[in-house]
Amino acid sequence: MRWLFAFLCFTFMPLSHAAFTQTIVPKGSEQKIVNDKVINLERLSERKIDKVLVLKGARQLQLISAGEALKTYRISLGRNPLGTKLREGDQRTPEGFYWLDWRKTSTNYNLSMHISYPNVSDAARARREGVKPGSMIMIHGTPVDEEYPEWYFHTLDWTNGCIGMKNNDMREVWDLVKDGTMIEIRP
Repeated sequence: MRWLFAFLCFTFMPLSHAAFTQTIVPKGSEQKIVNDKVINLERLSERKIDKVLVLKGARQLQLISAGEALKTYRISLGRNPLGTKLREGDQRTPEGFYWLDWRKTSTNYNLSMHISYPNVSDAARARREGVKPGSMIMIHGTPVDEEYPEWYFHTLDWTNGCIGMKNNDMREVWDLVKDGTMIEIRP
């Protein structure tokens, strides 16, 4: 059965354009064209990231500086991605405004940044409905697993409600985004 799954993955992987990272060249910055690609000579690390924007429907995480998207990454969501998180264990990624309030290295998911879910309205809704809102929602990397390589996770919604990224992308976000940065998660 595994060989059939592997065959299907390798067959459809080249057809999938779901895995991408895109750098957007800010207006007025110095640019250079190399091999038909526009290269931004202004270092991304020199720009302050004010906000992280997650577009669940597009499976994108964007780094925003002064209202402008500087870089876009492909992400994975919870196994039940439609709608906002309603309760603990529903496998959904929350929607709303939060903060990236702390970070840690993780043996399971490489690097991870905590999202301040639940916010006041999430907690109030859960209290009204008599359910636990859930917790420990993170932006994190992909498990390093010999049986399931990183590319296996990258085009699936596989988390328990977190936002998953390729490990290289997560390392870059880890370096660019400071604790206390706002994150907005949209449908």
